[in-house]
Amino acid sequence: MLRYIGNRLILAIPTVLIVTILVFLMLQFIPGDPAEIFLGENRSTPELLAKVRTDMGLDRPLYVQYTSYMWNVLQGDFGRSLNNNRQVSTEILNRLPSTIQLTFAALAIAIVLGFSLGIISALKHNTWIDSLAMFVALLGVSMPVFWLSLLLIFLFSVRLNWLPAIGQGGIQRLIMPAFALGMLSASTLARLVRSSMLDVLNQDYIRTARAKGLIGRTVVIRHALRNALIPAVTVLGLQFGQLLSGAVITETIFSRLGIGKLYVDAILNKDFTTVQGITLIIAVSYVLINLIVDVSYAVIDPRVSYE
Repeated sequence: MLRYIGNRLILAIPTVLIVTILVFLMLQFIPGDPAEIFLGENRSTPELLAKVRTDMGLDRPLYVQYTSYMWNVLQGDFGRSLNNNRQVSTEILNRLPSTIQLTFAALAIAIVLGFSLGIISALKHNTWIDSLAMFVALLGVSMPVFWLSLLLIFLFSVRLNWLPAIGQGGIQRLIMPAFALGMLSASTLARLVRSSMLDVLNQDYIRTARAKGLIGRTVVIRHALRNALIPAVTVLGLQFGQLLSGAVITETIFSRLGIGKLYVDAILNKDFTTVQGITLIIAVSYVLINLIVDVSYAVIDPRVSYE
């Protein structure tokens, strides 16, 4: 197992490097000079602009700039923001807890709602309950996150005045953004769990377990659900990465101070160093999440071995 994890981590290095190279090159083609952004239009004289470009290393070849940037990243230095001259790593660390809170809350909603709808739909196959559950899942897949977010604000904040519309702090301000972010994942998970459960429930060992007189709940949870988990866990790992990146839209709409909102502001202000830092964090998160998902297969299914 440890050897497999080590090999996966080694293979992840080229993936992260390719992502950073692509982002670095893409940012070079965005209109605007980082030195001018750093100085501001009113203070950018040709002499001062040339000095700042030299200090920031922008006058060096691209491969030298990239190598220098990655060397600093390995030491925990993501550079300084072009807008406020603060350390990018400090900005990310200050915003990260809010995004993690939102992501895990949305993931919890996706797991509870998705597995519940999927299991109930499979057990009540071809009934009105099955149709209703899949209709709810279809609605969740069809509604964009931004539209659902605005709908929730209109209903629960404007009309009913039950929940605060924007901001963060407390469970009340977390409910709507978490539900808006997690609904798509819950709907996708529900459809997959239903399909996997229907396939497993028709297997011979399930019929044998029922013929031996095992309680229906035991058959469903211990035998059917566990064997249907692998495809669901695979999608769940991908969904977690999507939730982390999907927080960009949700945090912007609900004005939550997370890395998603920081990412949008950095793009709008052409803060290249902040964009690079956040992109690198998201890429590494994707790699680690997929590694955790792969390792979890051996825990869920004893037939899977990495020895």
